Amino acid sequence: MPKSKVRKKVKEKHHHEVDVQEHAPVVPEESPRWLAPVMVAAFLVGLFWIVVFYISGTLYPIPRIGAWNMVVGFGFIGAGFTLATKWR
Repeated sequence: MPKSKVRKKVKEKHHHEVDVQEHAPVVPEESPRWLAPVMVAAFLVGLFWIVVFYISGTLYPIPRIGAWNMVVGFGFIGAGFTLATKWR
């Protein structure tokens, strides 16, 4: 049986389709000026909190919460990482 001819498909342009090249490229927004200093401050406060907790023999920065001081310190560090995801 003979093989049928293979036709090249013609790409049709519809009126509702828009070429991507017709629009100007989207420029990402810059970060707010306060973001980087607050991010670095959160990292440093968290690190300082944990270091003080270890050096003081678990008595400071807040004596009554005990080992929860670690959670507070890592909370500051986590906030710094959250802000780092917003930085451009």
